[in-house]
Amino acid sequence: MDMREGTLLRLLTGATKLKLRVQHPKIQKCMTLAHPYWFFRYRDDEIQADGTISTAQKRKIVGAIKGLPANQSVPDALTKKEAELARDNFFAEQNARTRGPAATLAQEKPPEPGDVLFGKLAELWMRDYVDKIAGGRKLIAASTKSKYHQCYKVFYPRWKDTRLKDIRAKDVLEWLREACTSWHAMCGVRNAMSGVITKAIEWEILPEIFANPIHRVRLPKKWEVWEKRILSPEQTANVLGLLDDPNLLICETCVDTGTRISEVLGLMVKHVDLDKGILSIEQRNWRGDIDVPKTAKSRRLLALGTLTPRYKAWIEGLKLKGPNAWVFPQDEELRQPRWDTGVRKALKEAARACKPQGAPKEDMGFDFPGFGPHSLRRANITWRQDVGGSAIEVSKIAGHSKVDTTLDYTIIGGKRQDTLTRRVQDMRAKAARKSRKVVEMTKPAVA
Repeated sequence: MDMREGTLLRLLTGATKLKLRVQHPKIQKCMTLAHPYWFFRYRDDEIQADGTISTAQKRKIVGAIKGLPANQSVPDALTKKEAELARDNFFAEQNARTRGPAATLAQEKPPEPGDVLFGKLAELWMRDYVDKIAGGRKLIAASTKSKYHQCYKVFYPRWKDTRLKDIRAKDVLEWLREACTSWHAMCGVRNAMSGVITKAIEWEILPEIFANPIHRVRLPKKWEVWEKRILSPEQTANVLGLLDDPNLLICETCVDTGTRISEVLGLMVKHVDLDKGILSIEQRNWRGDIDVPKTAKSRRLLALGTLTPRYKAWIEGLKLKGPNAWVFPQDEELRQPRWDTGVRKALKEAARACKPQGAPKEDMGFDFPGFGPHSLRRANITWRQDVGGSAIEVSKIAGHSKVDTTLDYTIIGGKRQDTLTRRVQDMRAKAARKSRKVVEMTKPAVA
C-alpha cells in the first residue's frame, strides 16, 4: 500500500479514484473460432478491500467480423471502423467513471483527515482489529470482541455516513441518551467509537495531532440500572445449601477466593496445588474461548483454605485424568470446559427457591436483578475488608488493576455500618468520660 499517494485515505473519504489512463489499443482479429470476432486488450484498475489499486490486463470482445462467410448469419457483425467506434465508446465510459467532478477534485486536492467517513474507518477497525487473527491468535479476547460487535451494531447505522470533521460532541451525547438504556451501555458505545479513531491514529491513517472528537463527549453522572447488592452471609449459606456439585464447588470458589467465574471454569488440574492449597490463575474460559486472564494483574495465586479437601475429592473423582484435564468439564463432553450459563441458571434458581412457604409466585426470594456468580465475587471483596483486610490486599487478591475498582466493588452493609458507628460512639464516650474526670480534678475546692 502506497500511503504517500493517500490511496487508503481516499478510500476512507469516499473519494478514492481510479488512475487516469490514456488508452487507444488496436482492434485485432480472432480467426480461430467458428465465428471470428474483433477484440482489443486494455488495462483495468480495481480498488481492493485494503484501499490499494490492482491493475489487470483484460480482453474486450467487440463483435463478430462483418463480411466473412462464417459470420453471414450473425446480424450484429461489425466492420473494422464500426469496431473502432465501439472501442472509442467503451473508453469514453471508462473515462467518465474516473473523471467525474468528485474524482477530479480528489485528483487536484488531496483529502484531509477530517474528510474521512466514520463508517469506512469503523469497517476497517472491525476487519483489521476486532475480527483479525494474526499468527493463529486473536488480537482481543472473545468477550471483548462480542462487546465490540454489539457496540458496532449500535453506532454504525447512525454514524456511517458522517465525516470526522462533522462529528459534534453534543450530537453524539444526545444520540447516546436516546440509543442506550443504561450508563454502562453509553460508556461502552462511546469508548468503542473513540477506539475506532484511536486505532486509526495508531495505524498512522490519521496524523498524531488529530483531535479525536469523541474525547469531548462527557457522559452524565453515572447511574446503575440494577442496584449493587450482595446477599448476607446467612442468605448466601441458604442459597448454596440448595446447590449440588459441581455448581456448588464453583460458586464456593467464587465466594471464598474472589475469582471471576471465567477463571474458575478455566482451571485445569495442573493449576491446582493440593499440597499447598492454592489455585494458580493462568487462563480464563469465556463460553468455550480459552484466553489469558483479563489483565496482567489477574495472573495470581489464591488460597483455597477449607476448600482444599473439597477440591481433592472432586479431582480424584474426575473421569478424565491428567494435568491438562479440565477441573470442571462438561457433562457430555469431558474434553471441553463447562460454560458459565449453566452455573448462573442453577444459582438463580436456588436463590428464587429461598422464600417462605405460601409466598406469591412473583416473590423472587433471595434473587434480584443482576444476581449471579459475579455477585459472589463482589461479596468476597466486601467481606475481606469487613474481617480486616486492607483495600490494597483485597485489590491484589481480586486481580484488579486499580484500587479504585476494588472500592467500586465494595458494599458497606447495614450491619457493618452499625458496628463501625458503635465503635466511633464508644471511642467518643470514653473520651467524654476522661474529659469529665479531668474537669472534676481541676475544679477549685468549694469553701
